Amino acid sequence: MRRRRVLVAGVAAAVLLGTGCGQVAADRVHPVLRHESAGAAADRAHPVLRHEPAEAAGSWGRAIAVPGLAALNKGREAVVLSVSCPSTGACGAGGYYHDGGRRGFVDSESNGRWRQAVEVPGLTALSKGGPGQVIKVSCASAGSCAAGGFYRYGSSHHQGFVVSESNGRWRQAIEVPGLAALNKGGDAEVISVSCASRGSCAAVGFYTDGSGHQQGFVVSRTNDRWRQAIKVPGLAVLNKGPYARLQSVSCASAGSCSAAGFYAAGASGSTQAFVVSERNGSWGTAHQVAGNLTGPGGDAGVNTVSCGSPGNCAAGGQFSKASGNDQAFVISEVNGIWAPARAVAGTLSCCGGALVTSVSCASAGNCAAGGQFDYGGYNAAFLVNEKNGAWGKLMYVPGLNAVSRDAHLSSVSCASAGNCAAGGNDDVGTWVAKEKNGVWGKETTVPGVPVEAVQSVSCASARSCLAGGSYVAPGQGYALQGFVTQ
Repeated sequence: MRRRRVLVAGVAAAVLLGTGCGQVAADRVHPVLRHESAGAAADRAHPVLRHEPAEAAGSWGRAIAVPGLAALNKGREAVVLSVSCPSTGACGAGGYYHDGGRRGFVDSESNGRWRQAVEVPGLTALSKGGPGQVIKVSCASAGSCAAGGFYRYGSSHHQGFVVSESNGRWRQAIEVPGLAALNKGGDAEVISVSCASRGSCAAVGFYTDGSGHQQGFVVSRTNDRWRQAIKVPGLAVLNKGPYARLQSVSCASAGSCSAAGFYAAGASGSTQAFVVSERNGSWGTAHQVAGNLTGPGGDAGVNTVSCGSPGNCAAGGQFSKASGNDQAFVISEVNGIWAPARAVAGTLSCCGGALVTSVSCASAGNCAAGGQFDYGGYNAAFLVNEKNGAWGKLMYVPGLNAVSRDAHLSSVSCASAGNCAAGGNDDVGTWVAKEKNGVWGKETTVPGVPVEAVQSVSCASARSCLAGGSYVAPGQGYALQGFVTQ
């Protein structure tokens, strides 16, 4: 059994290759990346890749230490897990640092300047001094964001929280309303958050029911107030095994969102993918997707979803047939109807492990997705575009094969059709790339501090994208600090 580590929506996840999608498990242990010279990596470039002539499609701002985070970080490990930019020079960021345990932090950018990072207000009181972290941040407009994650309560269990920013000020974190009533003594976490407009958001994740099984939940924020969390309608009927969870949510407008994840198809541990949609503020019934790809005995899971307009979304993940390797898939929603899933054209993983890790839609039918697939024990990062409702064939990240044999894609973000950015990690360090007018430029490194991991990217416009993650603090041994780009 081979274990590879990939980044899924900014959170490290262990994937057991060749054992089926049902073995995907979140472990949230920050990966330790291997370093070597660019020359050494080029000497053993991926055997099946070819060099593509490409020009950079735009420069990246310099990576800087998140202001104030070093003062908080006493345990030599701080990471930005999520960034969100609703407009140029106005972004939000969140993640964790160490101070006797993981602590969640948030930060905001205003008029192009980052403020001082702060521990999530009220999180220490919720956890009674225990650890916690922010997993996802989403900003609807300048100074109006929301974030979610988990904190530890009791000796070992997790509970989900949300925290909101209003007029540039982060409020007190709260336990997700109603989640304690659903969570019967096990773990509960917020995995994803999306805000469509000021005061209107949705958050999703999982909780543990009275039988010790994980189930999915959704919670909506309307008129600047978080409502009661509810069970995903219909998911308990689908879930025949010990776990189900929502991995991602995206809101195109207030009260119009889509969420997706996976559930256990039976006691064997195999999984199936599902989606659930909110229309006019009411969540519908979860239903299986990607079953057209798996066939009897196969499994599937959705990792990421993005909506370009109400009822027009895209999602991606991985699937396998009963006796086959994991393959990457994408699926599109058009006018409220989810079409059959399709394998990403060109992904033929020899050894399992192909998956879509991130998708972003700029408008209806115009999206970009990316991920990686295993080839002979290594990973190749790929990108694939949807244009006017038609998904193209995958392409390798231009230039990446020249310096790396083992690469992952963490995040994709699109500001407008054909203008996107992507970022990830490789065996040399990290990479970022931009797409301009439908053409992906050559990968590059983030200038500035010595970046260790790109976890999240966000584009406010075709010319303005930002990345966040962690870097190795100079002169402090292997001490990680959080960064954002200017």
